[in-house]
Amino acid sequence: EDVIYVFWGTRFFLGILLPGSFLLLRVTAFEVMSYHLTVAITTLLALSGFYLPEVWLRARMARRKGLLSRGFADVLDLLVVCVEAGMGLDAAINRVGKEIRTSNKAWSDELKLFNLELRAGKLRRDALRNLAIRTDIEDVNSFVTSLIQTDRFGTSLAPALRVYSDTMRTKIYQRAEEKAAKLPVKLVFPAILFIFPSLFVVLVGPAAIRVYQVLIHH
Repeated sequence: EDVIYVFWGTRFFLGILLPGSFLLLRVTAFEVMSYHLTVAITTLLALSGFYLPEVWLRARMARRKGLLSRGFADVLDLLVVCVEAGMGLDAAINRVGKEIRTSNKAWSDELKLFNLELRAGKLRRDALRNLAIRTDIEDVNSFVTSLIQTDRFGTSLAPALRVYSDTMRTKIYQRAEEKAAKLPVKLVFPAILFIFPSLFVVLVGPAAIRVYQVLIHH
């Protein structure tokens, strides 16, 4: 809750600080500035100060979500190894959280928080649901649903993890192939804007200079 208050406090603080600083400069250094321009810049700075923290937060969220998405397959592989070695799910998640800290701190923090919730007495299915809510990733949500169903019906955990891990790897390959297929289309506009003008100058430039010289001499 304190974080929410700090976030909103920062938004209002910047929303007042930026236009206030500008108005102070307007009075001391920019006395010739027109009234309409002053109002426009003040309004723009107020809106910028109010929305900048939100833009920064969304950028951080997108970056963290990208780290979680890229590291999910590695988490699954490590979980499969730990469970197939005879460890329980809780112990395996705890071990994976420690092992993956050097390569993906975001996942390490999430799994550590999951274990802290279990130690605090929260049910495993509730801790898993909270994990899915925090990460906000479709694949993690599906994985959590699969784990909850496995735990509820008492089926073997290792085969379920193995199947889901293989499925996740297949999805990663399919997404990579999809991105590769879209790459030529995405390269059309940069090629038109940056490569073709250079080629045009190289190919047509000498001829244009030659024609210009001929016309000048005549």
